[in-house]
Amino acid sequence: MRHGPVVPRVESALRAMLGKGRWRPGERLPNEVALAAELGVGRSSVREAVRLLAHDGLVEVRHGSGTYAARPPAPAGEGDMRRLLRRARLREVYEVRRALEVEAARLAAGRIRPEDIGRLRDHLALREKRTGGDPAAFVDADLAFHRTVVELSGNAVLLGLFTSVLPVLREALVEMVSHEPALPDVSCAHAELLDGLARGDADTAIAATVSHLEAVMELFDGDGDGGSGNDDGSGSSSDSDTSELEGDNSEKEVAAP
Repeated sequence: MRHGPVVPRVESALRAMLGKGRWRPGERLPNEVALAAELGVGRSSVREAVRLLAHDGLVEVRHGSGTYAARPPAPAGEGDMRRLLRRARLREVYEVRRALEVEAARLAAGRIRPEDIGRLRDHLALREKRTGGDPAAFVDADLAFHRTVVELSGNAVLLGLFTSVLPVLREALVEMVSHEPALPDVSCAHAELLDGLARGDADTAIAATVSHLEAVMELFDGDGDGGSGNDDGSGSSSDSDTSELEGDNSEKEVAAP
């Protein structure tokens, strides 16, 4: 695939196949190996795309049996409503992040040691390396960076709170990276946060954290125009589904959250 993350393209192609009735409700889909071969992608990309379709109620995953078509894709209006509800949930997640991570950045700036900077640089380098690739792998690298910042705050209660919300946070961020093609590039804010921490500059660290989180939160306050890329796939079955996957939707690579 030539442009952008693989998983959203796989999801779009499978959504289009379901929409055109390639599999009737209750009919079993081909297994991961067959779908991966047909679409020219890895099995992990198919697995993640199927998970997203199951989340939207389009397929049913029956463990030990397979994946089955649940119902035809929802009309555009219903898809828009799902996207609005998803963004409302994401805003709540980011409000929690802001409450925890701003204070963590302030404390870490005053308590960080020189040897800690290398750990943060390694996490940030891995995050950059995974940008535009598998959403789950990218989110894991991103959260490793942010969890380390919270850890370096030296506040065990703050770290405990952040760790307790990590499962919900990870799920929400994977969903966001997979579904939102218009995410802002906040790589610079991450670099500024690292720079502020390295210099022991709490004001810079706080400003970078706020900038990073609020840049994404602004997306949730918008009218939703940027989220149309994955709620409607179009294409034909079999070979033309694969060509759609490779030929259009030349969206830019995601560089958030």
